[in-house]
Amino acid sequence: MKRPDSNITQDILEQLPSPCWLLEEELLEYNLKLLKTISEQTDTKILLALKGFSFWQEADMIGEYLDGCSASGLNEALLSNKYFKKETHTYSPAFKKSEIEQIASISNHMIFNTPAQIKEYHAKARESNPNISIGLRVNPESSAAPTELYNPCSPYSRLGTTLKNMDNSILKNIDGLHMHALCEESAESFEYVLDAFESKFGRYLSSIKWVNFGGGHHITKDGYDIEKLILILNNFKSRYPHLELFIEPGEAVGWQSGVLVSTILDIMHNGIDIAILDTSAEAHMPDTIIMPYHAEVRGAADANEKLYTYRLAGNTCLAGDIMGDYSFDAPLNIGDKIIFEDQMHYTMVKSTTFNGISLPSIAILKRDGTVDIVREFDYRDFESRLG
Repeated sequence: MKRPDSNITQDILEQLPSPCWLLEEELLEYNLKLLKTISEQTDTKILLALKGFSFWQEADMIGEYLDGCSASGLNEALLSNKYFKKETHTYSPAFKKSEIEQIASISNHMIFNTPAQIKEYHAKARESNPNISIGLRVNPESSAAPTELYNPCSPYSRLGTTLKNMDNSILKNIDGLHMHALCEESAESFEYVLDAFESKFGRYLSSIKWVNFGGGHHITKDGYDIEKLILILNNFKSRYPHLELFIEPGEAVGWQSGVLVSTILDIMHNGIDIAILDTSAEAHMPDTIIMPYHAEVRGAADANEKLYTYRLAGNTCLAGDIMGDYSFDAPLNIGDKIIFEDQMHYTMVKSTTFNGISLPSIAILKRDGTVDIVREFDYRDFESRLG
């Protein structure tokens, strides 16, 4: 399968408010079809991790291809239950007592982080939902994560139970194990952490019903070895044919499926030409600062590779609200559109109204070529977040 090209034209840009997140349905469906193929060839259920991509406006399309959602707590579980209407698997580093009954009532799987929480809440969860399946997140203490900030298996990690802290008395109360040790990782990285998981926790696999291999599988990225992933999953299934398997990508669902469109408000010079945009790295693209990474800009190259170099900067008072230095074939002008590529995942879910800056609008480029502007934000949204 070849990823379709983007179909954003100048006419489409002129229809959009600015700034605006624009999802392309054709690109999203490409990812979903690819994930569905893997599911069918491995008998593995694939869930959308809402923490990375909560685009509920496309729940119907996502539901055509995926088996449900993984949620990180009550609000995401409610979103899954309301819009996606398939399986909901809910995990939290620590559940609140006041939310156990409600989460359990709308979840198919409820995954606890420690044996202590299972002992405390498994009975209440089953009382609220007799059909619920209880799981434990475990820490294989091996990861290929690119940075410690995103490494769930780093020293002193709070995410998951290590073998040393396993309490065998809870085995009678659980149905499965959950492992998440990846971040934008390859099939080779998955194979590496799977070996660690199996060597540490393989002794428990005969007595449970399912294993969830978590997220961080960068399946839809160009160059990902899909055949290797299929082989890994099928080999694992052959060793443990009684187990139901799950993976829960978030970024891979939204990967390269849409952009953030912004407009140049002003251009100034202070040792370098600086274009000030109507968007913000700090508020709207936080991972470019946190990860950090250099977002790709359509039609641009790295600084000084093309004739005209500009620093692209956000419209807040934070000195470090900078997207980076880029070069262009022609001079930029006030009013020009700047398109940041691949801005669907971990953007809307992390965005803020810092400095009172408005959130970008949300729009969809439909498969038939029409544009649906599904949400515009204003002062009331800023006010409501503050009380």
